[in-house]
Amino acid sequence: MNCIFCEIAEGKAKSDILYQDEFIISFLDIRPMNYGHSLVIPKKHYESFLEIPSNDLSAVINGVQIVFRAMSDSLNPDGINIVSNNGAAAGQSIPHFHFHIIPRFHSDEFKIKLNLKTYKGSSQKDFADKIRSYLPGKLISNVKE
Repeated sequence: MNCIFCEIAEGKAKSDILYQDEFIISFLDIRPMNYGHSLVIPKKHYESFLEIPSNDLSAVINGVQIVFRAMSDSLNPDGINIVSNNGAAAGQSIPHFHFHIIPRFHSDEFKIKLNLKTYKGSSQKDFADKIRSYLPGKLISNVKE
């Protein structure tokens, strides 16, 4: 397997490393949406959110918080996006699970355009029921009918 993120984690590819511990590594994105845009990845290769074990996911989330705090204190952004793209349709271009930490400024040119939907009739309950049917444990509905 040829994975650039694995090569960075192994020290075989150049990157501007911000932080690392035994489980994760964080570095600047080479094609940033804004300057300071960073990635946090597990050192072990997992393709998606569904593949990463919970203990490794906890380490990644902890790393995201550490880098978020440093970014907030050092760059003083107006906001920060934390994004994880999973699958090509969601924009994942490197099949190694990761989070983007993107500093945002009122003056930046990066805008997220939403095309918000509206549920019609009982479709919201239908979608909720469908998703709940795959969740473990007791099914709970908080939708008043």
